[in-house]
Amino acid sequence: MRLAELSESSGVAVATLKYYLREGLLHPGRAVSRTQADYDETHVERVRLVRALSEVGGLPLATIGRVLEVITTPGQDRITVLETAQRALVGGRDDGADPAGGAGPGPDRGPRASAWLEARGWQIHPSDPLIDELERAWAACDDVGLGLDEQRLSEYADHVEAIGRIDVDSVPPDPEGAVRQVVLGTVLVDPVLSALRRLAHQHISVSRAMGREPRTR
Repeated sequence: MRLAELSESSGVAVATLKYYLREGLLHPGRAVSRTQADYDETHVERVRLVRALSEVGGLPLATIGRVLEVITTPGQDRITVLETAQRALVGGRDDGADPAGGAGPGPDRGPRASAWLEARGWQIHPSDPLIDELERAWAACDDVGLGLDEQRLSEYADHVEAIGRIDVDSVPPDPEGAVRQVVLGTVLVDPVLSALRRLAHQHISVSRAMGREPRTR
């Protein structure tokens, strides 16, 4: 297909597609003349991925470019691809560290959160920006007296780990599919989980008010 047809198939304007090509977000088509190229379904899928990461994931094009660089580099392992997708969501960067934690101790980040994670035995790199995110959120709970101590956090973690296992098991093996699943799945499924939590609050409260303890499935 020509560029105009790619635009029609992907729903993205020709001018935007030309910009994607200039910035390397879209791989070149097969040249058929000095001024024309032919595109195929791989281009349609790439444009849809870029659009989804931008419009749904809310990622800037520079970050999308770094994500695409990882998934198009031969030999990238699954952990690296998943780590890149996660760090893109929190504005982190790939610093070459071993995501399994084998690079040794990092800077002092989120001391209470780091200690809790270590005690729980989760395999998290010490420089992961999500540790700081957990630290700030945990401190905010303390500031308003919610009583979110280590034991309660661990009870939450038991269930979140089960959710995480479902998420990881659903990630497709191909790099582009994995990035799409992690980024878009996180952005779109987080509100679903939040809504389910509130519905569960209502269900449990009403059931107990009626003298019935909800069953655990």
